[in-house]
Amino acid sequence: MEQFFKNIQAAKVISPEIEYSEYVALDLSVTNSDLQNHKLETAQDYEVFIQNQLEAHNGKIMYGGYIETRNLYKRSTVFKNPNVEERNIHIGLDLWINEQAPIFAALEGKIHSFQNNTALGDYGPTIILEHEIDNFKFHTLYGHLSEVSLEGKKVGDTVQKGQQIATLGLPPINGDYAPHLHFQLIIDMQEKFGDYPGVCSETTLAFYKQNCPDPNGLLKIV
Repeated sequence: MEQFFKNIQAAKVISPEIEYSEYVALDLSVTNSDLQNHKLETAQDYEVFIQNQLEAHNGKIMYGGYIETRNLYKRSTVFKNPNVEERNIHIGLDLWINEQAPIFAALEGKIHSFQNNTALGDYGPTIILEHEIDNFKFHTLYGHLSEVSLEGKKVGDTVQKGQQIATLGLPPINGDYAPHLHFQLIIDMQEKFGDYPGVCSETTLAFYKQNCPDPNGLLKIV
């Protein structure tokens, strides 16, 4: 499956004028002990942290997070609820930039669905596109957008590769995170509309790794 996406020409989904050489890898996993040296509780804390990291590495966008176990979600009952298994494994790719950057369609396709997922820690405004290549159907999800990004959209509208479809949202509208795009590949939408899990539990990881391949296979950042 990952080879299928690697064979597709690379796409940029955020601020395409920024070269990949100006991207900086970001590790937000529970195994990164350096995170303990920073106060990271609020969206503003993360904004300061991201900006400091970008300046320290002379970068413009930070990226990472696929199949990364994080503590970031513990503040939200969307992910940590005593009645269900905790979800803390990130299954998309995050692109962090402290501004309302423009967001572009990774590929030609059509609008599958869109929705404002308003719970604390959720996606906020979200757009999902449907694509088909060589009779193979799949989807791309763009989360943490601005509210205006959903205006004028209709299910079924066609989009072109590289067409601007949104702008990044700011906290708290974007789920109350530092500004970033959650970009995710999804094969089977499982009849979901305007939303799809971007974080999973340990027991469901095997399924989601199959249904949501590494987005970097398509973006080709490295």
